[in-house]
Amino acid sequence: MPHKSDLDKLPYRPCVGVALFNQRGQVFVGERIDTPGAWQMPQGGIDPGEDAKAAAFRELKEETGTDKAEFIEIMDHTVSYDLPPELLGKMWGGNFRGQQQYWIALRFTGQDSDIILDDDDRPEFSEWKWVDLKDITNLIVPFKRDVYQHVIQAFRKYSQS
Repeated sequence: MPHKSDLDKLPYRPCVGVALFNQRGQVFVGERIDTPGAWQMPQGGIDPGEDAKAAAFRELKEETGTDKAEFIEIMDHTVSYDLPPELLGKMWGGNFRGQQQYWIALRFTGQDSDIILDDDDRPEFSEWKWVDLKDITNLIVPFKRDVYQHVIQAFRKYSQS
């Protein structure tokens, strides 16, 4: 394992996060298959040459099985998080210290039955639910909670709670 000071010099992985709002103003969260009890909104890396909006729709389709959504807003700033020490050097081939995320709000235009978690060859979520945006930090792993506080602040105007 590389020395921690070397890992601190690693860049952040460019990433997009999706706050998918239903008609009641709640957001989609999924429970990670690889970490039972850990919930999050859809997110993933931005491919070379891809913009954040395109990445958001691609990640939404890959992780939820649906692209039935319309664009609302992209957050006016990115947010970053560092991986905890036990994951540093193990995720993403050890090439990144954490993620720099562009967050995008989308409005779900489909029906709940359009969400198919195992639509992709490598599903990421085992379960999903709609939750009030203000309650989301209670479900998120601790090292991502600050990021989600930024998301709540930026997108609370789309929430009913």
